[in-house]
Amino acid sequence: MNKPHSETYRIAIKGLVQGVGFRPFVFRIAIDHELKGWVENRNDGVLMEVNANQEELVRFREQLLSQAPAAASIESVEMRKVAYEAHETFEIRESRDVNGSITEISPDIAVCSECLDDLKNQEHRIGYPLINCTHCGPRFTIIRDLPYDRPNTTMDTFEMCSLCRSEYMDVHDRRFHAQPVACNSCGPVYSLECIPTCTEDIREILLKSAELLSADALLAMKGTGGFHLVCNAFRELGVAKLRKMKQRDGKPFALMFRNIEEARLFVEISEAEEEELCSWRRPIVLLKRTRDITRGIADNLASLGVMLPYMPFHHMLFEHLDTSALLMTSGNFLDEPLLISNERAREQFSTYVDGMITYNRDIFMRVDDSVSTVIRNVPMVLRRARGYAPSPIRTGFHLEGVLGTGAELTGSFCMGRGHLALMSQYTGDLKNLATLEFYQETYDRYCRLFRFTPQLVVSDLHPDYLSTRFARKLVEQNPDIEHISVQHHHAHIASGMLSSGLEGEVLGFSFDGSGIGSDGHMWGAEVMKATYLDFERLFHFEYLPLPGGDKASREPWRMGISYLYHCFGEDLYDLKIPLTEKFSREEIGNITALIQKGINTPLASSAGRLFDAVAAISGLNYFSTYQAEAPMLLESAIDPNEKGSYSYEIRERKVSFALMIRELIEDIHQGSNLGSPAAKFHNTLVRLIVELSMEIRAESGQDRIVLGGGTFQNRFLSEKVMDKLEKEHFKVYLPQDIPVNDQGIAAGQLAIGAHRRKLM
Repeated sequence: MNKPHSETYRIAIKGLVQGVGFRPFVFRIAIDHELKGWVENRNDGVLMEVNANQEELVRFREQLLSQAPAAASIESVEMRKVAYEAHETFEIRESRDVNGSITEISPDIAVCSECLDDLKNQEHRIGYPLINCTHCGPRFTIIRDLPYDRPNTTMDTFEMCSLCRSEYMDVHDRRFHAQPVACNSCGPVYSLECIPTCTEDIREILLKSAELLSADALLAMKGTGGFHLVCNAFRELGVAKLRKMKQRDGKPFALMFRNIEEARLFVEISEAEEEELCSWRRPIVLLKRTRDITRGIADNLASLGVMLPYMPFHHMLFEHLDTSALLMTSGNFLDEPLLISNERAREQFSTYVDGMITYNRDIFMRVDDSVSTVIRNVPMVLRRARGYAPSPIRTGFHLEGVLGTGAELTGSFCMGRGHLALMSQYTGDLKNLATLEFYQETYDRYCRLFRFTPQLVVSDLHPDYLSTRFARKLVEQNPDIEHISVQHHHAHIASGMLSSGLEGEVLGFSFDGSGIGSDGHMWGAEVMKATYLDFERLFHFEYLPLPGGDKASREPWRMGISYLYHCFGEDLYDLKIPLTEKFSREEIGNITALIQKGINTPLASSAGRLFDAVAAISGLNYFSTYQAEAPMLLESAIDPNEKGSYSYEIRERKVSFALMIRELIEDIHQGSNLGSPAAKFHNTLVRLIVELSMEIRAESGQDRIVLGGGTFQNRFLSEKVMDKLEKEHFKVYLPQDIPVNDQGIAAGQLAIGAHRRKLM
């Protein structure tokens, strides 16, 4: 019987409240408070109805907010009184699809400690490698549609046994309505294909895999959102074989360590970094290396990408391994999408690997590992994928129907629903048909999942980006869709504003490799006053030729010659530095001839190309085997004890580094170790940014600064800039939940488009 003086209230909760055990959480609180009513999942959130008096209602709401599951994120709680109805019990109702609204979809969640305990002690799940509950397990990668119920996932083909069914129906059980719930009797199974045998016995799989990984074997291993290619991190031959297979000459690999204690033997881990490593997202975290590791993993770099086990199978495998770390890299070939199909992986990998570890549950959404770093004790996502996607970015303005198609490198799109910005997972570099097809596939699936219909498409100014062509194709197919183009570096700053919840005008430093400017030249070192609507370019690095166009970004020596020719003319041949001695007079002459004749030498004001030039002139890097190799090597070479810097000039709002190049040559002639010039170069950029900020504030009073662009992935640079600016009482913002690199471009486009639409 209901308590006297109670009323009936409807409570609507929006946010990340599905797939995280929210309904059983609500049920348990309601039972604890002896409340009657019901709760149900809907495609627009969670709705409940309770009989309660005011005092009970307040306590109930407080517990909903303060004790929600760890992976839940409540965006709003709306309560209203409705016509009184005398409920006899509190029940969990079936999910309903009620309108075109959406709720948030949970990212995939690393296996929880309770499931790891069940793995050893729960009779029907002992040694079950796909164990999960409402607190953990696959989510986004198995969802086909909303609401998030088993028939709408790739678990729909696995019928629950009576024991799993009883847990699934028991509101007091941790697996109540855990959609992927399964056990040894009824769930998907692992298999190991290893010539000449194949086994589905989990113990045999673990023992054989451990045996292979104790030597130089390569394995293809199915993960949460796609395949990994795996070898023993301490077997140099295995690492070399994997690098050859991936056609990956120098790009660093990430390692999965058995536990954080083993990782500490090789990297520094701060309290904030430990929290990020051990979070339910389990990203790869870039950490400072303290000890040499196997050749071929992260040669000549000061940082190492580290992650911890996040699937039950990872934990089980490490119990059988005699190595503390595995090299785990994305299961794909150069510039192609991550493989998710067992059949496709078998076709692609069987001639290269010594075994394939798979399971027979399908992956629906292809999602790579996320990558993050910690800057001044604050996590900053660099590759937004597993554990982050598809969690939205909440904004304070209307985004409905706006689509940002992104840039070309580190591709991603971002769509607006209500005031939520829904950013896709990292889709790769949009350079080839296979990656574009993955981008298109992901877009189509997001449209269905989130009930999205484009009204305004926003693309980059560059006409040849595949993301721009994608935007044009959408508009051609539906003439009712509006289309606007946004300047690349303006989008970087808008992305940072969106991440930090800023409105109005800011001062932006947008430093990266390149993006086409509004004057037709290539930009990449822009200082601007910006709002979401527009920007004013205040300063930029002086334009220099890019000898060979895009080829200059892959061959830093070309930019080195361009800067030397700019500073010394024909005298560059007499400099007697490693760069001019590495290449013949004829090779250098070919580059200077391109510059003199203006053949395939677009002008660029690029921070990224300046890093390339300094790395080449210093003898650190002449040919890049992966994106941003030269800047990464330059950062890794820094001597932290060097406090000096180089000179520069500012003329007519352009920054010239001719004096810096001359002083750098002097340091090389004096035999300075590379650490000193590398540090002085970085210190020069820090000093420049602070000087320009002070000058602009004196003119305009602007003290809010947004840092954007891939250059600010450089931890040394970002930390020094923020420290110095804050000492001068500036407010400095660096994006956290949106990548500062080109993956974040789409979010900036979305924000700009939403504001410009108001004026259309």
